[in-house]
Parts: sequence; structure tokens; C-alpha cells
Amino acid sequence: MKNNSKIAIIVIAIVILLGVFVVSGYNSLVSLEQNVNTAQSNIDTQLQRRSDLIPNLVNTVKGYATQEKDIFTDIANARSKLAGASTVTDKANADSDLSNALSRLLVVVERYPDLKSNQNFRDLSVQLEGTENRIAIARQDYNTAVTNYNTKRRKFPSNIIASIFGFEEKPLYKASTGAEQVPSVDFSK
Repeated sequence: MKNNSKIAIIVIAIVILLGVFVVSGYNSLVSLEQNVNTAQSNIDTQLQRRSDLIPNLVNTVKGYATQEKDIFTDIANARSKLAGASTVTDKANADSDLSNALSRLLVVVERYPDLKSNQNFRDLSVQLEGTENRIAIARQDYNTAVTNYNTKRRKFPSNIIASIFGFEEKPLYKASTGAEQVPSVDFSK
């Protein structure tokens, strides 16, 4: 009986250690996944802030550049696409489209010196620039959180816990195809 109780104690100790290991690994993955969700929400918040600023900027520019209707339409379409995006990839693509349209708008602004000196426009431009910086930082933070989560999820023995409890890989926030190219603006039309 002495040997049986020693074996029972050893088995119980092993089960407890395994339980602690599984709970610890699970909680670690949950924390990292929550960091990813928070970082994604921060991107969404900054994208929404930019989206809210854009109508004011567009209306200010419209008064000076009424013939640039295509750019205003492109911005409106890109904002709608961003608002309807549900996945990280869709948001990245819509964000890229909106950034391209905004770049073209800012090129239009260069043609109107009176507009650049307008206080309302300058204030909106500063706010938009600050928001663009916040978006860039939020994207970096998101990608860092995703990298940490995905790395932990793939490492042994966490990969076993991740597969048992259904922790899926998270996508990185990537620019859409062609985003590295400068948008073309043609004023000859």
C-alpha cells in the first residue's frame, strides 16, 4: 500500500502540474489575443477620427476647387468602403484607397494658395496630419501585438494549447497592393 500511495501522490502532482501549465498557457494566449483586439480597436478609432475630419476638409476645399469633383467623389467612395470594411485586410485596402484620395486632394490644395492660407483649412490640415501619425502608430502597435500573439501561438508547447482551445492566427495589417506607388494626379482634364 505504501507504493500505491506514492504512485497516487506522484500522479496527482503530475496532473496538478499539467493543469497549472495548461491554465497558465491558456491565460497567456487570452491576454495576447486581447492585446490584439485592443490594438485593432485603436486603429478603428483613429480611422474613424480621420473619417470624421474629412468632410470638413473636403467642404473647405470645395469652396476653392469646385472643378475637382472627381477627387471629392473618390474620397466619398473611399470613406464608404472603409466604413463597410469588416476584416483587417478589407480595412487596410480601404485605408489605402482613402490615403491615396487624400494625397490627391492635398495636391489640389497646392494649386490654390488662398486656400492654404485659410485658417480653417490650416487647422483641419494639422488635425488630419496628427491623425495620420496616430494611425501609423496604431498600425505598428497592432502588428506588434499580432506578432507577439502569433509567435506565442506557434511556439511549443503553447501551440498544443492554442489548437485545443481554438486560438486562430491573426492577420497583420498590411498595405494593399500598389499602395507603395505615388498616386497620379492629372490636372489637364
